[in-house]
Amino acid sequence: MRKRKNKPLMRPRASITSTNEAGESWYSMRALSASIGELRIEGEIGAWGITAKQFAKDLKALGDVSQINMYVNSPGGEVFEGIAIYNMLKHHPARIDGTVGALAASMGSVILMSANTVNIPENAAIMIHKPWGIQGGDAEDMRRYAELLDQVEGSLVQAYVAKTGKTAEEIHALLDAETWMFGGEAVEAGFADKILEPLKAFGHIKSQRMQEFTNMPEAFKQLLSPRGSIPTPAPAPAPAPTPAPAPAPAPAPANLTADQMRAQVLAADNARRTAITAAFSAPFAAPHAALLTECLNDVDCTIETANVKLLAALGGTTTPTGSQIIHGHISNGNLVGDSVRASLSSRVGHAEAQADNAYNYMSLRELARASLHDRGILVATLAPMQMVGMAFTHDSSDFGNILVDIAAKSVLQGWEEAAETFHLWTKRGRLSDFKTAKRVGMGEFPSLREVRPGAEYKYITTGDRGETIRLATYGELFSITRQAILNDDLDQLTTIPRRMGEAARGTIGDLVYDTLINNPKLSDTKGLFDASRKNLFTGAGSALSIDALSKAKTAMALQKNQTEGGKARTLNIRPGFVLVPVALEDKAKQLIRSASVPGADSNAGIDNPIRNFAEVIAEPRLDDASATAWYLAAKQGSDTIEVAYLDGVELPYLEQQQGFTNDGVISKVRIDAGVAPLDSRGLNKSAGA
Repeated sequence: MRKRKNKPLMRPRASITSTNEAGESWYSMRALSASIGELRIEGEIGAWGITAKQFAKDLKALGDVSQINMYVNSPGGEVFEGIAIYNMLKHHPARIDGTVGALAASMGSVILMSANTVNIPENAAIMIHKPWGIQGGDAEDMRRYAELLDQVEGSLVQAYVAKTGKTAEEIHALLDAETWMFGGEAVEAGFADKILEPLKAFGHIKSQRMQEFTNMPEAFKQLLSPRGSIPTPAPAPAPAPTPAPAPAPAPAPANLTADQMRAQVLAADNARRTAITAAFSAPFAAPHAALLTECLNDVDCTIETANVKLLAALGGTTTPTGSQIIHGHISNGNLVGDSVRASLSSRVGHAEAQADNAYNYMSLRELARASLHDRGILVATLAPMQMVGMAFTHDSSDFGNILVDIAAKSVLQGWEEAAETFHLWTKRGRLSDFKTAKRVGMGEFPSLREVRPGAEYKYITTGDRGETIRLATYGELFSITRQAILNDDLDQLTTIPRRMGEAARGTIGDLVYDTLINNPKLSDTKGLFDASRKNLFTGAGSALSIDALSKAKTAMALQKNQTEGGKARTLNIRPGFVLVPVALEDKAKQLIRSASVPGADSNAGIDNPIRNFAEVIAEPRLDDASATAWYLAAKQGSDTIEVAYLDGVELPYLEQQQGFTNDGVISKVRIDAGVAPLDSRGLNKSAGA
């Protein structure tokens, strides 16, 4: 008997292509080599084009590449889908080189901002504008929706600010004006980095969304004509030609039989009908049943056409005070998903319940069933476990994404509410990759030399000493199982992820205070705190008192810069914080906040010389090491201990994986951060023995 050969190792797929209902390519990913991938975004963002859910799967399947060449030719689309794709690319470890095809507009431009470098042909364009949507209802509904649009705009502004370096106010002004920028203008404004040769023809963007743009330049409209042809001067009038015969249908491929061709046609029409049925989901199915039937029976009615007809029908019947309130949705919208999300948000306490939400107070099992049933998916014959499994895996269901969204809010809630103190006094930093970086400490530059009339300026000389810092990744997994859905266990959406958020921030706190307590060696091989640095005091005089605080404060102010030759300069560093164990918190506050010297005769008129000279921060981790040792730290932003985050993102990141191989949704909470001491002169330790 032969031995079975081992199965080959799984490798990234060479090519991934997604299409719309008409078979048109929306985007593609492929591996050009083991380390380089190609990503082409050539359509709308969201339900009718590129969904974040599918994008995440395909990006993971692309493999561990170090560079992604991204091509964007998109009119935009759904805001939240686009933001999700932007975040995936922004936090991907690969370097991303972006290139504009013809147009990167709206959410297409936001996704483009995730690239490290952006190239743009001279006659291509980037367009940015304010988010918009459709809303019906009373005045309060309108006001709430306006607030939502403002919040969404804020998230877009952050992406543009990060790329361009402009202020938020400048970006808001550009959004207000629906700003179109051709190659040179985009580079000058910071939205692109390099101009390419102008293109002679652009790929046609076939999308109803192009009609929404009000300020599109006429010259650009001409370049976007079908097949990207450039209009030529009109020829002299000629006699009207005879009508051309109707084009003959394209010949069928020789390798397809009649049955196979019929099956292809039926499959395409079935996909069209399924998408249209989903668009007319509750509460639109009954009021617009006639329109639904009309669209289903018209083989030329695409999902885009059906969507336009539905929106027109809604606009014609909605009144400000009518009994049926249609809540607004950004861009294309997702009424079923949004209602399920709102129901869950109210149940877990993230938001107030919407009085008109038909999904209010449903259990997790009922919401899973609704997310399938209201999209036209038959689940009546399925067992509960099967039904919940389908809610996680079916392409028309975003139930799994909704659960992760709710869990992500709980993670952030735990992060923000964590009882940490490190962020109050440490220096915030930013690193763009995981390579070791070197920081130059405070006062490393000597005094400027005099330049006599007619003399030349000389280059400054600095030492090669500098402290290093490097990012590391910290994270854990948690799961939302089918069993939890059937048991209506909300803890897996609230308590567990919230505690993971607390743990993420606590991890950074551990790193900071371990650095402070364990006295690591700096680049000169001496400890962070050392008597020779004049920042470490031991013995009886180091116990917390006004005299000891004054002595440490004076020593910090008299620290000097480190020069190679020349005269050292006094830095006059002033303390901003007194870091104490909880055991000394009350005493420290009394010593610093008292108007007079504690214990002195109140009538003696002895003022407290160190009154309010620094803020007291009590930290329990210091008690674990010593109940008597205390520290001074310079004002925030000084070179003390740096906490750096990848690309400056100070919040934990949530990733998900769902499907048949997972019994529900597995989520990964991670934070990319680095902690390191920068300089000894902005810190001071007293042993308090």
